[in-house]
Amino acid sequence: MTMLRITAGPFVFTARMEEENAPETCAAFSKLLPFRNKLIQARWSGESDWIPLGDFQVGVGFENHTSHPSPGEILLYPGGYSETEILFPYGATCFASKLGQLAGNHFLTIVEGRENLRELGRVVLWEGAQDILFEKL
Repeated sequence: MTMLRITAGPFVFTARMEEENAPETCAAFSKLLPFRNKLIQARWSGESDWIPLGDFQVGVGFENHTSHPSPGEILLYPGGYSETEILFPYGATCFASKLGQLAGNHFLTIVEGRENLRELGRVVLWEGAQDILFEKL
């Protein structure tokens, strides 16, 4: 079981890669590690932050996809109707874009630090974009 450390703003989380249910997505994301970017407030999806990736192609299709992730169930949207992105839910979320509801690949689950998800959401919403780093433990 592959575990990642996610440092988002002032918070540190531990996440499990969902290799059994999203093997292609996990393998593709593993090749990007360590992965650094900015985390911003989602525009359409409710209580969620996101990492917009534009036209970046991860090279995977849909697997283990959902529109309603629970807090801490991180999704990768491989692109298509909307831009490629990573969704980082901290509360009630219905994954969407200006084109409507989307489904993304649930490929990471926060297993430590979940108690800080809502506060991370508050920090991103009220203080702006936060640095985020995904790295293998």
